Amino acid sequence: MRLILVRHGDAHAGFYGPIAGPIGCKGLTPLGRQQAEALRDHLADSGRVAADALIASVLPRAIETATLIAPGLGLELSSQDWDLSEVLTGEADGMDWADYNATYGSFDMELEPDKPFAPGGDSWNGFHGRVAATLDRLAREYEGRTVVAVCHAGVIMASMRLLLGILHADISAQLRPTNTGLTEWEHEVDQWTLRSYNEAEHLLGLEVRTSDARRPG
Repeated sequence: MRLILVRHGDAHAGFYGPIAGPIGCKGLTPLGRQQAEALRDHLADSGRVAADALIASVLPRAIETATLIAPGLGLELSSQDWDLSEVLTGEADGMDWADYNATYGSFDMELEPDKPFAPGGDSWNGFHGRVAATLDRLAREYEGRTVVAVCHAGVIMASMRLLLGILHADISAQLRPTNTGLTEWEHEVDQWTLRSYNEAEHLLGLEVRTSDARRPG
């Protein structure tokens, strides 16, 4: 089974404005649509991926990205998977960040790994448990096939931490996939192998957001 994780395009999601869960997410920016269209064209022209299925998280920015790249794969979006979503924000979804800080206070999820983002939301440990279970489930459901999953930076980074065994919070290096970057995993006989990380040559020539490394999701 080949699992190709694609981060969504640049989105109206960040540390300002509304918290971008299923309610607060406003989809892609014009740049994000350009990025997704560039990936679509790259996939169509290069034949890089011969996929059997295209899935996405339930968040609008992932669904919009998947819909835009689908013609490049010769597929339609087959399903939306809640478990491919970024850290679930619970009752804070759609809340302005300033109001969130006033209501819940700021905290470091890695240093307080069992504290939920907000009531009904994920904790750091809960999020990684969800991603681990999702990877196992997809490996079973798509055994022998290739699936493209449009998801989020957090999901891709969690896959790297989990499957490469680098969960320790005291490691200072950060993994930050680019918008519409491709990360490929292969699963065989209960073993995952990383085949590529953050392929993004399709973005050459497009405007680069210097703030991308600080944007969640």
